Amino acid sequence: MNTLISVIFKRPIEAEGVAELLKWAVVFLIIAIVAAILGFGGIAGSAAWIAEVLFVIFVILLVISLIFGWRGRH
Repeated sequence: MNTLISVIFKRPIEAEGVAELLKWAVVFLIIAIVAAILGFGGIAGSAAWIAEVLFVIFVILLVISLIFGWRGRH
């Protein structure tokens, strides 16, 4: 049985998947801004939270990808 960590360290992170994650973070950020302008506070807060979580995941995956991509070239 593979653990999540062993899968992360054995397989390189695909650039397309990471870019897709960033795209969805931007989409939820735009939804949050529009909802806030229209006065839907609950929806705006939820969409902003989702955008923040997706962005943090994106940054973590980017750092892991950079570290292991750099190590793999040497």
